[in-house]
Amino acid sequence: MELNDLTYQIRSKIFKVHSTLGPGLLESVYEAALMYEFSKVGLRAVSQIGIPVIYEKVKLDLGFRN
Repeated sequence: MELNDLTYQIRSKIFKVHSTLGPGLLESVYEAALMYEFSKVGLRAVSQIGIPVIYEKVKLDLGFRN
């Protein structure tokens, strides 16, 4: 799949979720709906990946998510 095709599919799913659910919901609702839409068309995505925080060579145990 070419990059333009991929970005078109991603954007179309984002717009579909927002237009279906409307504004004002929690981010987690949009995230779950978007993951569902991606899976319906075979797009693999991962949500809420943990990001390590290193401070002075020490890994801090934080729930930092991206």
